[in-house]
Amino acid sequence: MPSPSTRRDFLKYAAAAGFVCGAGLLGAPASAGAATVKTISLEQCRSLSPQDMAAVSDTVTAAWQDLRDAANSIHDAGLRASVIAILDNPAPTLAAGLDQRAAAEALIDAGLRQAKVDAPLLPPLATTDRAPQPFSSAPGSGWNSHHAYPGGLVTHVAFNVRATRALGEDYARIFGMQPDMDVALAAQLLHDLHKPWVFQWQTDGTCRTEQPLAATGEHHVLSVAESIKRKLPAEVVVAQACAHTHPGTDKDEAQVVSWITAAALLAGVDTVRADLLAPGGKSLPLPRRAEGFLVHLGDHDFVLSVPAAQWLTPVLRDVARERYGLSGTDLDGAPFNQLRNYVYSQASIMRLYGVLVTEGPKGVARVTESIVRRA
Repeated sequence: MPSPSTRRDFLKYAAAAGFVCGAGLLGAPASAGAATVKTISLEQCRSLSPQDMAAVSDTVTAAWQDLRDAANSIHDAGLRASVIAILDNPAPTLAAGLDQRAAAEALIDAGLRQAKVDAPLLPPLATTDRAPQPFSSAPGSGWNSHHAYPGGLVTHVAFNVRATRALGEDYARIFGMQPDMDVALAAQLLHDLHKPWVFQWQTDGTCRTEQPLAATGEHHVLSVAESIKRKLPAEVVVAQACAHTHPGTDKDEAQVVSWITAAALLAGVDTVRADLLAPGGKSLPLPRRAEGFLVHLGDHDFVLSVPAAQWLTPVLRDVARERYGLSGTDLDGAPFNQLRNYVYSQASIMRLYGVLVTEGPKGVARVTESIVRRA
């Protein structure tokens, strides 16, 4: 088959070559090399959208299947259907009919938003019926943070779901304590549901900069608010809210309470009447359930993946300059960002970081050239 020359040709070529839905692209362990990789040109790389990059990634495809399998393992039929619907379309329904000015003022009055904030309350949005992008193409976090590449959200959540499931199994096996895994899995699957909205891809290949809300990244509060708006069970919402910290101390629990309070305000519900907080609104429902702790512990992929991304990207920049001839505005703009996004989406930052540890910069260059050939 001839080499593809256009984006459309590339996608047809990729499907025929087995790129889509799992032909093993970079799927082998790092030590085994990347024998099944089909390289593309730098020009072709530049023509691909984030959705294209995620669609042809074996890594993302496998992680997406993990998420589907986890969602389908939820025993409660109603909860299972709700989770799958959100994964299929994480639409920001909470924005429908929301008076953003009044909501912003209410958040300020509650001490949950700074009084002098120029940014709009909500990220840009064309419609409340569809997410700005699929769950499958969103980055796992903000630019220069963990899994910031097309499909990074899928790989991040898949890793966390596996960790959460293993924790639940170990609590049962070792202590005889059985957390509700329907609750824990649903909460972990949805803990970052609004990253497709918050981290929209920009024309220069970077993603939108996240704004703070209730002293954390806005994606967290907006995701919890969406679950409330969609009437997910209170125990799932509370567990989801615990992703960023655990309620094991008064100080930490106060943060979780603030996030639930802010989310409930956006969703238009009373926290106590909705069983999201205990009477008085100062603590989580008592006794505090184990599932929130499992979600929090499972959401610790970032401990390694954030610094790994920050240590790896300068090495990839050197590769782009030395092997691909990028410099100046090309190295600081869309040409490098497209190369970066495509390479990361296919190999994952974590696999490339593992190569850096074992083989050094030459190993990173080797894998990069197996994905995007030099001009």
